[in-house]
Amino acid sequence: MREIFAKVENGGRLTPAEGVRLLAEAGLDELGAAANAVCERKNGNVATYVFNTYLNYSNVCYLSCQFCSFARKPGQEGAFTYGVDELVQQASEAYSQGAREVHMVGGLHPKLPFEFYLQLVRTLKQTCPEMAVKAFTAIEVRHLAEHVAKLSIREALERLRDAGLDALTGGGAEIFSQPVREQICKGKETAEEWLEVHRTWHRMGMRSTCTMLYGHVESYADRIDHLHQLRQLQDETGGFTSIVPYAFEPLNNSLSYLTRVRPEEELRTLAVTRLYLDNFDHVTGYWISLTLPLAQRALRYGVDDLHGTIFRERIFHMAGAATPEQQSVATLESAIRAAGREPRRRNTVYELVDA
Repeated sequence: MREIFAKVENGGRLTPAEGVRLLAEAGLDELGAAANAVCERKNGNVATYVFNTYLNYSNVCYLSCQFCSFARKPGQEGAFTYGVDELVQQASEAYSQGAREVHMVGGLHPKLPFEFYLQLVRTLKQTCPEMAVKAFTAIEVRHLAEHVAKLSIREALERLRDAGLDALTGGGAEIFSQPVREQICKGKETAEEWLEVHRTWHRMGMRSTCTMLYGHVESYADRIDHLHQLRQLQDETGGFTSIVPYAFEPLNNSLSYLTRVRPEEELRTLAVTRLYLDNFDHVTGYWISLTLPLAQRALRYGVDDLHGTIFRERIFHMAGAATPEQQSVATLESAIRAAGREPRRRNTVYELVDA
C-alpha cells in the first residue's frame, strides 16, 4: 500500500488493480490525505460552485430503469411535461436572481418532436443571453438523433449546438459494466454508446461532465472499470471538465431492497476517484446526494467543487434524498470557508468568474 501511495505522490498513474486495492483496503485517512494532496496540486486552496438552476422538461420516459424514481409512463400518475414558455419562465426567475447556468434533463419522451428541444434551447438563450445551457444526457441525445430526428449523432449535436447548447450533462453513465447495466438499467445505451456521444461532442470542440452512480449492485472492480474508461476517453479528447460521482438512492424504485452506502464509503469513493482520474482537473461533490456537511468534509478528500445552488432539484428527491432542493450562494461559500478553502464562483466549463 505504501508503494501505491508513493506512486501517487510522485505523479504516477494507477493501474486498475491498484485502484481496486485502494477502494478495498486503504485506510480512509490515508486515502483522504493522498487525494487532498493531488487536489491541492491541481487547484490550490480554491473550491468552486456555480450559480445555477435545474429544469426538468418532462419525466415521461419509455425506459424502465430499475434504479429510477423519476420516470413515469405516459398518463401515469405523477407524469409531467412542461411547455417551452413555462420552462423559460422558470429559468428567467432564476436568471433574474443571478443564475448563469441552467442544467436541464428529462426522460425519453415518445412524442415530443425535435423542434421542441431546439426551440427550448433557442428561447432560453434569447431570453437569458448570459445563461449557459447545459442540457441532455447521452441517452437523450441518442433518442433525439436516432428515434426523433432521424439524424446521426453528430448531426443532432450540431443542430443543438447551433440552437445554443453550451455543454452536455454527464448523466446516464451509471456504471459501464454491461452485466451491471442489465440489472439496473436494462435497455439503456451501452457504455460505448454513452462514450460515443461525448466523444463526438468533444471532437466538435465542446465540453461536458461525466458521472458515476455507485452503491447498488456493482463491485469495486466495476467502479474502477468505469473510471478507467472515462480516463481513456479523457486521454483521447480532453473534453471532460469534471466528474460527479453520486450514490444510489434506494427509495421508490425497483432496487429499494438495497441499503444506501455509508458516508465513509462515499468519501472513500470520492478520494479514489480523485487519485485514479489523474487527467481530470476537477471532482465535484454533489451535495444533493452527499448532504452539505458531508460535501464540506469531502473538500478534504479530493473534492474541489460543490456543484451549485441547484434550484428545483427533482430526480434525487423523488428517490428519497432528504437534502434541501436548493442552497444559497452565501450558504455554499460559508461551507467552503468552514472547510478551510477559498470559495470561488465558476462558470459551466469550470473557469473562475467574478461573483
